[in-house]
Amino acid sequence: MVELRPLRGLPEVTAGADLAALLLAALAADGLRLAPGDCLVVSSKVVSKALGLTWAGDRADAVAAHMVRVVAERDGSGGPTRVVESVAGPVMAAAGVDASNTGPSGAVLLLPEDPDGEARALRAALLAAAGLGPEAAVGVVLSDTAGRPWRAGQTDFALGAAGMAVLDDLRGGVDADGRALAVTARAVADEVAAAADLVKGKAEGVPAALVRGLPATWFADGSGGDGPADGEGAQALVRTGPGDWFARGPVEALRAVLGVEPGSAASEEVGLRSVAPEALGVQVGRVVALALRAVEDGSADVALEAGPGAAELTLAAPDDYDLGRLVVRCEVAAASEDLVVEVVARGAGTVTLRLT
Repeated sequence: MVELRPLRGLPEVTAGADLAALLLAALAADGLRLAPGDCLVVSSKVVSKALGLTWAGDRADAVAAHMVRVVAERDGSGGPTRVVESVAGPVMAAAGVDASNTGPSGAVLLLPEDPDGEARALRAALLAAAGLGPEAAVGVVLSDTAGRPWRAGQTDFALGAAGMAVLDDLRGGVDADGRALAVTARAVADEVAAAADLVKGKAEGVPAALVRGLPATWFADGSGGDGPADGEGAQALVRTGPGDWFARGPVEALRAVLGVEPGSAASEEVGLRSVAPEALGVQVGRVVALALRAVEDGSADVALEAGPGAAELTLAAPDDYDLGRLVVRCEVAAASEDLVVEVVARGAGTVTLRLT
């Protein structure tokens, strides 16, 4: 049986705090001691607080400084929101830069740049303070919160991990009916983080939980050796390269084909799609801006009163080649706005498109 226990006795964590001592004191206050087979799930936020990872400047600048690349971006009432690959590893909204539950200062918190390294350091400090050897079957998971492709809402996941396996790879085995398992690899560190969030969370102000009763095999280091079982860490869960099917959002992929990379100055210049419904004229304006970027001598005349929910663009260029390029660029740009394009007229050096 798996047992989840919230650590309610933690005080507000400040820069330089001995987080291991605070966690063990919170366990002791509840009549508990750290023991082999235990896993402590700790919000990355309190780790960031203990490390003093605050940013006093503009939040957008903090995001820009702690991302590798932009995956998707939308405009909103509070300015642009960007989903990015963070320096910490995972793809997250705003690079994990957070302004909630940050303490009296109100400064935004940054993620640790090496979450697995911080998990290893915290595990070592916990084991030493608890009188356990480095080979003890004790896990530490640093958790954070993120959304997921194709799913509404957010859930906690393992940002960093030490002392336990992060994947339970069942490939090569069989299911209960004897059928071969070809793709099943359970992200057990993420499952542990999400389970712990059932007894902790932002609203309750409980940043850590003890998870007890996990399978003993989950505490193996995965190397087949007998040394300290720090494991490969949560970085192993991050899909990269050919395995990353979500390297860009669909809108951003289309805009990138037209030479406008997400997060670039050109993207800001063209304008970002909003999270809220927009007027057709605003969408058409971005279509025209995208289409004309690489056809310097092209032009586009816009008629917005072409019928309910429709607009017409008359495209012109000095030669057929550039006109063809302009039409194709306009079709791709319209697709990035979820608009349908129909050719309604052709003339000498012109093509008229209807966008709905």
